[in-house]
Amino acid sequence: MSTTSDSLVMLRRDFKHIARNPTSVFNAVLMPIIIMLMFVYMFGDAFDVGVDYIDYATPGLILLAICYGLGGTATSVNADMTKGIINRFKVMDVSRGAVLTGHVVASVLTNLIAIAALVGVAFLLGFSPSASLLDWLGVAGIVVLLGFAAGWLTVALGLAAKSPETAGMAAVPLVMLPFFSSAIVPAETMGPGLRQFAEYQPFTPIIETVRGFLNGSPHTGDLIAALAWCIGIALVGYLWASSTFKKRA
Repeated sequence: MSTTSDSLVMLRRDFKHIARNPTSVFNAVLMPIIIMLMFVYMFGDAFDVGVDYIDYATPGLILLAICYGLGGTATSVNADMTKGIINRFKVMDVSRGAVLTGHVVASVLTNLIAIAALVGVAFLLGFSPSASLLDWLGVAGIVVLLGFAAGWLTVALGLAAKSPETAGMAAVPLVMLPFFSSAIVPAETMGPGLRQFAEYQPFTPIIETVRGFLNGSPHTGDLIAALAWCIGIALVGYLWASSTFKKRA
């Protein structure tokens, strides 16, 4: 079998595992929607962001939707390594790279499903972006690129962990990082220290790029920074995952 066909087999396998795990489905698809409802209805009136809060928060919540399914990916990857599944694949002459690629692609496709559901709910809550078709394509490009980058980094974390339980915990910082960005409130409204952290961490320029596209006026500086962060994270994750996989598989 070719690497491509092997990857498709691994992708189908990963989706079956996700569908059979209600916790993974909840975390990946429903939890971002619950967080949106919580922030818009419970906290939205408390934040002065200059626009309707649903319009401000949706770009950040899109990024949160990407992060919330990562724990399940890390756990699944680690389970393959620690429960002897990889050894079975080696006997079956399955491409080693296909195993990791399947996990990454499954993660990205799950992200897209979660984001589609989230944006649908946002429109029901009054979300009114000014984006053109090209702007929406820009949003899709950033979302896929970040999902791809986060997927490889999560796979690397899952491979490096000693057990499925620690693999799930290893992804927690990626889940929490968007909360300390401009996702929920503008970075300039934060206190000293936290403001600087929010301004210079990777998720803020990515969120501001998505926000700019949805407003119909993306900022070139944010876009360049977002692309640089996504490419850098993807490269680190891929190299780390490939190196660890070769040592352990």
